Amino acid sequence: MGLLDGKRLLITGVITDASIAFAIARTAQEQGAEVVLTGYGRMSLVERVARKLPTPPPVIELDVADQGQLDSLADRVREHVDGIDGVVHAIGFAPASALGGDFLATPWEDVATAVQVSTYSLKSLAVATLPLFPETGGSVLGMTFDATVAWPAYDWMGVAKAGLESASRYLARELGPKHIRVNLVSAGPLRTMAARSIPGFSRFEDAWSGRAPLGWDNSDLDPVARSSVALLSDWFPATTGEIVHVDGGFHAMGV
Repeated sequence: MGLLDGKRLLITGVITDASIAFAIARTAQEQGAEVVLTGYGRMSLVERVARKLPTPPPVIELDVADQGQLDSLADRVREHVDGIDGVVHAIGFAPASALGGDFLATPWEDVATAVQVSTYSLKSLAVATLPLFPETGGSVLGMTFDATVAWPAYDWMGVAKAGLESASRYLARELGPKHIRVNLVSAGPLRTMAARSIPGFSRFEDAWSGRAPLGWDNSDLDPVARSSVALLSDWFPATTGEIVHVDGGFHAMGV
């Protein structure tokens, strides 16, 4: 038996087969889940990537900044599954001016975009998918990068992630009575397309060298995928509002 036998999952944020979302989708399928993906922008690319999964899943379009698409999301998901038991929020974006080390010069318009897409969208996605959850509840899972400290070049995305972490706790409070758990996975630096778009990303990678007590392989998505699947399963029935660090232990170490 798989950890997710009988579970139906909606997974956002699949861009390439080197994305965290793709790794979660693959591991979830291997553990018995039925998966539906969402994509944005180049849908043909997302559909091509989806075909690389063990069981090619349906792909639907979702722009989390488009209220019309959010409003229709539940109906469009129901065209493929009769409900969901979990949703993965793996969405983040910041304009170029919001990254790279010129924190003081970023205009509000670009900050607002980063916050809407990377932070507020967790709430938007949770509300849009709420009608799909059974009365027994389920799991909402998001991805973060430790927002308790300031990172070089991460700038307003770091601020957006801090907001995401706070939003997840408020969502945990609001959705708990509906038996829906809300948690985040805080991963160490991984060489995804999103990471490569961050100027100076190598400085993140260098920080992990020698400091993570378990070591850290920035090309291995499996630890994050497996931890995510565990949180989406029934094996964490009383865990919500939590941030699970999957970073080799880096976050717990001093200099």
